[in-house]
Amino acid sequence: MGSISLRGRIRKMPTELKKGMAHYKLRLKDENNEYLQDMNDLIGKEIHIKFTGNIFDIHDEKPIKKSYGQGYSYQNFIKLAECDSCILSPEKCHYAQGTCRDPKWGEENCMIDHYVYLSNSSGLKIGITRHTQVPMRWIDQGAISAIPLVIVKDRMTSGLIEAEIKKELNDRTNWRKMLTNDVENIDLEEKREEVFNSFADVFDDFNAEEVEDEATSIDYPVETYPEKVKSLNFDKDPEIKKTLTGIKGQYLIFGNDVINLRKFSGYEIEFNA
Repeated sequence: MGSISLRGRIRKMPTELKKGMAHYKLRLKDENNEYLQDMNDLIGKEIHIKFTGNIFDIHDEKPIKKSYGQGYSYQNFIKLAECDSCILSPEKCHYAQGTCRDPKWGEENCMIDHYVYLSNSSGLKIGITRHTQVPMRWIDQGAISAIPLVIVKDRMTSGLIEAEIKKELNDRTNWRKMLTNDVENIDLEEKREEVFNSFADVFDDFNAEEVEDEATSIDYPVETYPEKVKSLNFDKDPEIKKTLTGIKGQYLIFGNDVINLRKFSGYEIEFNA
């Protein structure tokens, strides 16, 4: 082991696209500090991660016994706007009905411009994201390419458009196919034209503005992709001491073993490399 030794509570790894390559940082927090560790530099090296057994709510940092919704206590999961069902089903937004769990949060995160896009992570899929989350959202889902279709004024509108398009296109990522890189190349610019032709009336109905950006291609820091994926779980596997062979989506890859760090947000770990 080298000289890197950190202890803290897991947060979603921040990502950045540099010259077509996804770059990752491990993000850990404790009571007073936040630590960021470049992860691309650790590919091919042995790392040691040990879950301490402690879990903390990522909203208020209070200790919890069980995590809900990737890092929340049950009380916060049923209370916070960012955990509401409309986050997964934005077409069901109830802000206009006056029943948003936190109107200020909704105004800052939902009542802003959103993209409807096509991506290729395990095949062609439709998706939506805040305009501020491109290309990070695409990296988080392990897309090898993505392209915006339209931009609209809020999350609900993007969700309503997505709901129509997903009647014909997939809106889910097969995470196993994504991690084994069993993905065919797709001409997203050609597919975008097909979607525009098929759903022109939908885009017009919601006053969607066409985006003419080129497709973004994304490479990942992976030495070898798994042949058969085995998912690790800190609740069952509290200690990992293996060679890091890649990172894709929010997954660390150790040969055929993988772990979704985002799933364990709020888990306290000791990290050594």
